[in-house]
Amino acid sequence: MSRTGHEAAGAGESGVLVATFPMPPGTVYDWHTHDDHQLAWAASGVLTVHAEQATWVLPPTRALWIPAGLKHETGATGRATMRSAYVRPGRLRAPDGWTEPTPVAAGALFAELIGYLSSPALPLARRERAEALLEDLLVPVPVTTITVRWPDSGPARTVADRLRADPADDRTLAQWGREVGASDRTLARGFAEETGMPFGQWRTMLRLRAALPMLAAGDAVSRVAGRVGYQTPSAFVAAFRRVTGVTPASYFAGSGG
Repeated sequence: MSRTGHEAAGAGESGVLVATFPMPPGTVYDWHTHDDHQLAWAASGVLTVHAEQATWVLPPTRALWIPAGLKHETGATGRATMRSAYVRPGRLRAPDGWTEPTPVAAGALFAELIGYLSSPALPLARRERAEALLEDLLVPVPVTTITVRWPDSGPARTVADRLRADPADDRTLAQWGREVGASDRTLARGFAEETGMPFGQWRTMLRLRAALPMLAAGDAVSRVAGRVGYQTPSAFVAAFRRVTGVTPASYFAGSGG
């Protein structure tokens, strides 16, 4: 696969290639890997990066270091611009040892530096100094990811897909059973065995993960709460804090350095 995994050209002898991808709403770069490390960043809008173990939501104040060879999927529900740096292994010493996806702060200097490195005419000596500065700016941001496992198949998967489309749907398992032609016991067993958690807990996790792109885009907590199925903002805040340890308002705050 190419260094970008998409449609960009190669980087020649450069150790860091910066490529820009306009992403209309609904854009998805399906599961793929890179030979190089990737530093994925939304210059505008909000990105969502899925890996097998977790999902990361990235506003412009946060980027994600994706180790070389790690399978992932990148998308944007709204309009976004992804600007990614592809880093040859061994080029940046500190992050080269990060074996898992790692969120990093993306402040104003980071944004300017990524733009500076995107110039193909940048002289080698200046490029090397800029790459050294980029390494200094890669500061990990502690983040509690919200992971949602999906039922493999059958009625439980049908219910899960419907709830992914509308997290605010508050039907009980008995009501869903009448909809999909299965008993509530069958559905409960399907969720417990295939997702590792009871249906109620699974739906909570789904709702909280659905809230992240809206929070990252700056939507008001009160509006987000209703859109993902909570009757009151306080109930949403309490559930969010139980899972992540922080409030919805603070989850993305301060990550720009």
